[in-house]
Formats: sequence, structure tokens, C-alpha cells
Amino acid sequence: MSYLDTIRTFVRVYELGSMSAAGRDLRISPAVTSSRISQLEERLGVRLFQRTTRNLSPTEQGKAFYGGACGILEAVEAAEAEVVNLTDNPRGAVHVAAPLGVGRRLIAPHVPAFLERYPEVTVRLRLSDRKVDMTGEGLDLAFFLGQPEDSTLRMRKIADVERVLCAAPEYIAARGCPASGDDLIAQGHDCLNLRFPGATEFQWRLRTPDGVRRFRVSGRYESDDGDVLTDWALGGHGIALKPVFEVADHLAAGRLVAVATQTPPDPIQMACLFTHRKGQDPKTRLFMDFMIERIARVVREATPAVQLPR
Repeated sequence: MSYLDTIRTFVRVYELGSMSAAGRDLRISPAVTSSRISQLEERLGVRLFQRTTRNLSPTEQGKAFYGGACGILEAVEAAEAEVVNLTDNPRGAVHVAAPLGVGRRLIAPHVPAFLERYPEVTVRLRLSDRKVDMTGEGLDLAFFLGQPEDSTLRMRKIADVERVLCAAPEYIAARGCPASGDDLIAQGHDCLNLRFPGATEFQWRLRTPDGVRRFRVSGRYESDDGDVLTDWALGGHGIALKPVFEVADHLAAGRLVAVATQTPPDPIQMACLFTHRKGQDPKTRLFMDFMIERIARVVREATPAVQLPR
């Protein structure tokens, strides 16, 4: 075990607030994690964390050491990046997060081609429709739909993604086809809603003759997994608001039909977040460039294929 490994372990324990969480992130056992922290404390002659059966919190000495430890790791990563730039042979792991639909349809299919081109790189892809903490989860890149909340991160915009309100023909036959957002509300349609942590209501941004309006919608079906909403829509259980690339095949085959076409949804931004330091890392930059070019192409090709109403 190197001293650098010990410092990496300390930083992840500090950031994640848990020995077990840090161990999972570093692919080591909780026992090894605890041993490394104990050895570091013995080396420094101070307690870095206060431990109880339920909580772990940094001491004042631990808080002071964290800043210097991060500086050490950043310096090592910068030196490694310089060497990689000279050899043109990137290596190491890229930790990537993405929403389920984006990851499954736009990123995962292209990972094998990237790894074939760069055989010394490992990709660790985490898919979830929940919001992610880039620092706390040790991420290098986070692809997302919407607007970023953390202004300290760097962002590369990929595309404005067209969206569509859609339902199965069976639902339309039973409940009718709403022509607009007002019909969604007045006719009491079942809206399939994507639940985010802390969300208290659901609002759909739709384009009207008077500009973009927010429509407060409701329904009996909620999930934090966008693919579940698609399955419910296909089953005839309600109307879903979906990015076109996620449902293009279903729309083309007639399994789903665009509804409320007089007030189509506002497009949503797709982008990639990263820290300035991670953006300088060759393997991270190469992965970002590789995926952005392919994602943008898929998104461009999906929208004309289903002939969205304007």
C-alpha cells in the first residue's frame, strides 16, 4: 500500500462521510478503509475523524488535512496528465453519470467503441434519474437534461432536445385525444409524472400562441425512472412527456401517438458537467468529445424521423 493510496482513501472518506461508502467507491473492503485511516492517524499523531456507532465526522485536524490532501492528489493527476499527453496513451478510470434514458440509449451503446480505441481506459457508468453530487460521488463527468444547479462547474452544451407529449392508441380511444395543454387539465387526463427528490408538484412547460406556459398536471402514476413512464404510456395508462430520442421508435411504429399538438413541449437542454480540473484530464476530455459528437448526431436524427408538429 502506498501513502498516495492512503491519502486517496482519506479524501473519499471525508467527502462521502462513511468508511463503507468510501470503500465501495474505491473497490476496497471496509476493513481496509478503516485500516488505512488508522495508519494515517498514527503517522500524523492526530485523530482525523470522530467515530461513533452511527456517525463519522472530521475533526479540526481532519478538516485542515483535507485541503492539503486534495492539493496532493491534484498535483499528481496533473503530472500524470502531462505524461499522458506526451505519450498519447490515456489510461485510468473515467467515472460518468447520466440519466437512465440518456445513458441507456445514447452513451452505453458507444462505450465499447471508445474502449476499443483507448484500451488502457476503464469506464464506470452510473445511471439514475436522480440528481447527482459530482464531488461527493467522485464523478468526472455528468450528462444531464435541464439546467445545472451548481454554477461552480463547467458545462458543455450538447443540444436542445425536442420533447413530445404522447400516449398509446388504446388510451386515446378510451379517453380522447387532448388538443392542447388546457385540454389536459379540463378533461382530467392521467399524466405520467417523473418524480424528483423534493418535488412537490408537476409542471409541464408547453409552447402556446402566447409563449411558453407552465401547466400544473396531475395523475395517479409517478416514478423516478423515465423508462417506467414509457412502459406505462405503452400500456395505455396515461400521457407521458418524453424526449423524442427516447420514444422515436415507438412513435414511428404507431405504438405511441403525439397528443396536445397545439401546445408542444418546450425543448430541454442536454449538456455535460465537469470541474475545470477534470476537464484537463486527457481521458476525461477524450471521453467527453467522443460521446458528445455521437449523442448530438443521434438527437438530430431522431427528431425529423417522427415529424413532430409545429
